Amino acid sequence: MAAEGLFNRALSVRLRGPGCQERRLDVRVNIELLSISNPVHRKDLAVRLTNDADPFFLYNLVISEEDFQSLKSQQGLLVDFSAFPQKFIDLLQQCIHEQNKDIPRFLLQLVSSTSDLDHTPVSLNIVETNPFKHLTHLSLKFLPGNDAEIKKFLANCLKCLKEDKMILEEKLKKTEEDLTRQLSYTQQSLSEKSRELDKLKNEWTSYTAALTNKHTQELTNEKERTLQAQAQYQQQHEQQKKELESLHQKSIQQLQNRLSELEVINKDLTERRYKGDSTVRELKAKLSGVDDECQRAKQEVLSLRRENTTLDAECHEKEKLINQLQTRVAVLEQEIKDKDQLVVRTKEVLDATQEQKVILEENTEKKQSHIEKLETTIRSLSSELLKANEIIKKLQGDLKTLMSKLKLKNTVTIQQEKLLAEKEERLQKEQRELQETGQSLRMKEQEVCKLQEQLEATIQKLEESKQLLKTNENVITWLNKQLNEVQMTKKMDTPTSTHGGARTAISPHGMLDRPSFPSLGINHPFSPLYAFQKFPEQARNKNINPQCPVPKIQFNTQLSKMDQHSDVQTVTATTSHPANKENGENLGLESKYFKKKDDSIPLRGLSQNTLNSEYLKPYLPTKVQPLPTAAVTTASAYFPG
Repeated sequence: MAAEGLFNRALSVRLRGPGCQERRLDVRVNIELLSISNPVHRKDLAVRLTNDADPFFLYNLVISEEDFQSLKSQQGLLVDFSAFPQKFIDLLQQCIHEQNKDIPRFLLQLVSSTSDLDHTPVSLNIVETNPFKHLTHLSLKFLPGNDAEIKKFLANCLKCLKEDKMILEEKLKKTEEDLTRQLSYTQQSLSEKSRELDKLKNEWTSYTAALTNKHTQELTNEKERTLQAQAQYQQQHEQQKKELESLHQKSIQQLQNRLSELEVINKDLTERRYKGDSTVRELKAKLSGVDDECQRAKQEVLSLRRENTTLDAECHEKEKLINQLQTRVAVLEQEIKDKDQLVVRTKEVLDATQEQKVILEENTEKKQSHIEKLETTIRSLSSELLKANEIIKKLQGDLKTLMSKLKLKNTVTIQQEKLLAEKEERLQKEQRELQETGQSLRMKEQEVCKLQEQLEATIQKLEESKQLLKTNENVITWLNKQLNEVQMTKKMDTPTSTHGGARTAISPHGMLDRPSFPSLGINHPFSPLYAFQKFPEQARNKNINPQCPVPKIQFNTQLSKMDQHSDVQTVTATTSHPANKENGENLGLESKYFKKKDDSIPLRGLSQNTLNSEYLKPYLPTKVQPLPTAAVTTASAYFPG
């Protein structure tokens, strides 16, 4: 007796009984085709219902060909015994597809005569639901298994489980051996990587130290370059500023000239416009007369055109008729020729079709024989496929149990991987800390460089202020000497007097002329007040004769830029007008003395030798700079009120 498995799956079945509510139950349906050769060769369909949770739940049904005939007549089936197992399986597959839906279309119902399944016969119904009623496609009665059948079923289950257990134990041993090998290999690789990591750390520290030294040197070099470039750019900027100012003034002058020209042109255009308006009016009057004549001419042209169109239409219709008649004649001639050719072709086609018909009849006979052979091979293949499906199902069950054991081993490997990941995270944290310390070092180096620059700038400013103080003190002493000499000349009432090689004189306006230095080779007058910087107030009253009461005068002096050949250029000075508060008189210079004189000679063309002479060295400043503030000194009563 050979058994061929067709279907083996767990299905959700609705259990119904008298006096109890409908409930769901998971039932495994096993369909086998039994082929019996003793004493007569016949095939039976065996259906078994079991429950995986309850091993004593067993219902059997065996349908022979004779039983199927009675079932077919009772339930009105339209299928033969050979096709019945497949149709039964198709109905079960539809129930599986619909079982997870809220309102399934196909249902499996297990109906028993009692409330509990107490070894009583049960009927399995396959029901289709529609809006009108429940249709039962198939109803099969199952008998409960007796003690011998249950024991046999349990023995088969035990045998299958033991075989599975043996296979799984062998697989487990193999996997354990593989995992132990992998573990030893991973431990070795971990130790090697930790050594490599230590080496990399040492290399990294040496590399960072070398980089910091290199960057500090590069930073100092670049700072020096930027300072030099800044000075050059400032000089270029000042030159460009002057050039742009001169260009701007020129462009303003050009625009003003252009404006005057445009105004003249505008006046001419307005005059022309008025003349044009008068001519336009005259032309409009003439235009109105010409328009009337034009409309009359248009009406005549329209009437002539209408006559022309009617004549053209008649000619066109006649030409069309002639062309149509000519085309008809040509078409008819061509049709006659075509029909003759068609007759010849149809005869040839008929002969060819008769030959093809004979060939096709021979081909059809060959193909029918080939189709019959293919059908036989398909039947044999389908039986082999069913056997293969059963083997695949058994293998799938084995795989599931193996997978559960593999999961346990995977958990162990995952824990080891987590430990490795934690060590890698620690390494990354240490590397980040190294980078952060390097960045903080760079920031501190930048701050130190900035502070050094500020120190250098303040030291330079201090030196410049010291030099300014020295020059201002020298100028004040020199001015006081000059004022004492002027006072002496005023008392003696002499037009001219010489003091130590220097010559001074009173101008016709009561102003003191500029002193000249013939002993030094300077023949033109030279004003010392125009050439020096601000004077501190502490040195105002040094070396002044206390017997001469003198009013105070404030001088605003400015020095222009020195030339590249160290030649002194033009110098300007302005004086303020302080009032004497005690006498109530205005003792300052009048406004006429601030005007530029044509007679005055500016200080030009002084050579380097005269400026560097021993006589002027203590009084000239070391650095020539602009003089923004006023120097307050004392003057004698030779200035007019």
